[in-house]
Amino acid sequence: MKRVSPLFLVLLVLGFFFATYNLLTMIIHYKTYTSEQWDFSNPFIQMPWNLMEGEGSNSKYHVALTATDAPYSQWQCRIMYYWYKKVKEMPGSDMGKFTRILHSGKPDNLMEEIPTFVVDPLPEGLDRGYIVLNRPWAFVQWLEKAMIDEEYILMAEPDHVFVNPLPNLARGKHPAGFPFFYIKPSDHKHVIRKYYPEEKGPVTNIDPIGNSPVIIKKSVLEKIAPTWMNISLRMKDDPVTDKEFGWVLEMYAYAVASALHDVHHILHKDFMLQPPWDTEVGKKFIIHYTYGCDYNLKGELTYGKIGEWRFDKRSYLSGPPPRNLSLPPPGVPESVVKLVKMVNEATEDIPNWDTLNRG
Repeated sequence: MKRVSPLFLVLLVLGFFFATYNLLTMIIHYKTYTSEQWDFSNPFIQMPWNLMEGEGSNSKYHVALTATDAPYSQWQCRIMYYWYKKVKEMPGSDMGKFTRILHSGKPDNLMEEIPTFVVDPLPEGLDRGYIVLNRPWAFVQWLEKAMIDEEYILMAEPDHVFVNPLPNLARGKHPAGFPFFYIKPSDHKHVIRKYYPEEKGPVTNIDPIGNSPVIIKKSVLEKIAPTWMNISLRMKDDPVTDKEFGWVLEMYAYAVASALHDVHHILHKDFMLQPPWDTEVGKKFIIHYTYGCDYNLKGELTYGKIGEWRFDKRSYLSGPPPRNLSLPPPGVPESVVKLVKMVNEATEDIPNWDTLNRG
């Protein structure tokens, strides 16, 4: 038997160390710390070693987002799909096919432009004006009826823009999610216990996430989705819970449903950035433009007050933003500049931008 060189053994150990370190620098796992203890300047928080036993993370995932046929939703979907197509074939991307899950119950005028699967909305009045409540019901229907080739699914939203090629961040049955600073299950124990009983364990078992962005194994989502739907409806039906969680109610419902099925997410801090609070793009993967970006002409943020320069998706509720939006003034963070440039590129290249979905 050949003797193994000591130098070879050293190189082997070092190779394993750096491969492990590179993986760890990409992820956070909530089970180790509470959200109050996160140090986002630290590249990683400890990852359970059993994750190393999971499947490789290079499996293709299906990009799926739920949407309505309202002009406000349509123009965001068009931009999102444009950047999906641009990024899909780039090195480092594990993107598979794309589906807009349209929960209007009928086709709309984007059917030929964007791959779309039509599902039914909730019965009239059941969402009580909280349109997001249709999301879990839409996923339940899509998972039951559609042919989905990929083993994994990325649950995304219309106001997501792919800014860098996105690999499959999940590992085996452990989904990958984004840690939201405002999802704090431990701060709402009196409400959470209505849906997550004590025998299931501590409230800290519940990850600080929503359903999006999440990359998850299809078989795991098929188990979670009906529970997510039922808990969403129960939470909305309870006045105390509804008041406590407000616009993030459905996010808490997904987090609780996952914990009930003993599904714990890898929390990836670079999964997404949210201008204007996140100022640098760096190696992050998705720009989520949910917040308004308001600045004066000196480049100073005036959040809460309409700025001399602004980009806010809510300014375009009845139709798409115009082509060639003005760029921010000097001094505005890179993330905001990048977002506006990406919107401008998409609107310039998408045919019939100004006319197709104007309300």
